[in-house]
Amino acid sequence: MAFIFAIGGTPERPPPMSMLGIKWKLHGTGKSIKPGHVVAPDERLAWPLTIGVGMQHVVAMFGATFLVPIITGMPPATTLFFSGIGTLLFLVITKGRVPSYLGSSFAFIAPIMASQQQFGVPGALGGVVLAGALLALVGAIVQKFGAEWINRLMPPIVTGAIVALIGLNLAPAAKQNFAAAPVTAVVTLATIILVSVLFRGILGRLSILVGVVVGYLVAMLRGEVSYDKMNAAAWVGLPQFQTPEFHIGVLGLFVPVVLVLVAENIGHVKSVAAMTGQNLDGVSGRALMADGAATVLAGIGGGSGTTTYAENIGVMAATKVYSTAAYWVAGIFAILLSFSPKFGELIATVPPGVLGGAATMLYGMIGILGVKIWVQNKVNFSNPVNLTTAAVALIIGIADYTLTVGELTFTGIALGSAAALVIYHGMKPSRRPVEPWRNRSPSRRDCRRLPRPPPTLPRSGLPGSARS
Repeated sequence: MAFIFAIGGTPERPPPMSMLGIKWKLHGTGKSIKPGHVVAPDERLAWPLTIGVGMQHVVAMFGATFLVPIITGMPPATTLFFSGIGTLLFLVITKGRVPSYLGSSFAFIAPIMASQQQFGVPGALGGVVLAGALLALVGAIVQKFGAEWINRLMPPIVTGAIVALIGLNLAPAAKQNFAAAPVTAVVTLATIILVSVLFRGILGRLSILVGVVVGYLVAMLRGEVSYDKMNAAAWVGLPQFQTPEFHIGVLGLFVPVVLVLVAENIGHVKSVAAMTGQNLDGVSGRALMADGAATVLAGIGGGSGTTTYAENIGVMAATKVYSTAAYWVAGIFAILLSFSPKFGELIATVPPGVLGGAATMLYGMIGILGVKIWVQNKVNFSNPVNLTTAAVALIIGIADYTLTVGELTFTGIALGSAAALVIYHGMKPSRRPVEPWRNRSPSRRDCRRLPRPPPTLPRSGLPGSARS
């Protein structure tokens, strides 16, 4: 009690330090978890066990986080540094209520690669900064007014279409790397498939990492790996920082990514809330602002944009440990690893064949994730509004349609996302459900042909009604 008063707190009002979410209660004895119990975000196990769980989170995010900079040609160590910094920033802004690791977002791969061709790496980093700033702004609006408006703007049919077209738009890039070393690529892809199908738990969730390791070993045997840069790198040193440049031409590439990041973050918060039994709606806006701020920092320094990681949800589900203390460990450990240039160059030695095999699965998984959003939300494709929204958006995204207006160049991802939003919101008001029993008194003939629905049937289940 005396300590609380000494640093400016009161019994009713905790000291400012607790607002950072870094005060954890010991869960039970700190050595075990009782059946049916979980370690809550504001709890922790004994520090040796907490450190062990934190290391698992690093392993879980490792493969996916490094794939993005390797594919886009960004420095892996720099991306790792900003993912660690971003994770700690996320924990502070959300006051330790949302356990999450911020790793590289796959949604940034396509816009970064496209913008690099026209504006180079600095121009791509400028796009990352702009996307992060816009995401933070959306987060501030959500924190002020709630997230319901997002659900109205991006119903499942629109969100699923955007996520799917981002993944499928990358198919040509996967094919190019695959063709560079077909044997290595096939081994990598086959390993990923077998591990994901045959194994459960944490190993199954790390199937891409396992596939990359096996493919890498095959590439070494085939002489496809070069260690020249790694041998020349120092063991200890600063990550390679780069500064962004801002071009209006990247807006059309990066704005659609924000829609995906919003959907990912909101989904992550809801998943954590369901697993921990806590109501986290009040921090949804903070989570978006935190991810936006982390992405801005990454873009300013040369890293890739970030997002909340589903891979780490798998670790939490397996261990029943939702403690944010473990994520502090993971973030700090990631930062420490980033200060080894030799380690970063080792990651950068992954050859094209391995990337081609992994990307074939990875990009396909992103595409199917969009389909999963439709299935989980029971999107009704007999409704022409939903059908046309998805059909047009996917073709534009997969074929990579391009539109140039002055200095602005809109590619398949931007145009497909815009098409999904415009078609859905443009057509929905004109789609009127046919409900004769509501509009007039039915005749006996109507009663014979159109049976009345049960009184308890929800409106979304009526024939001809619009259902997202």
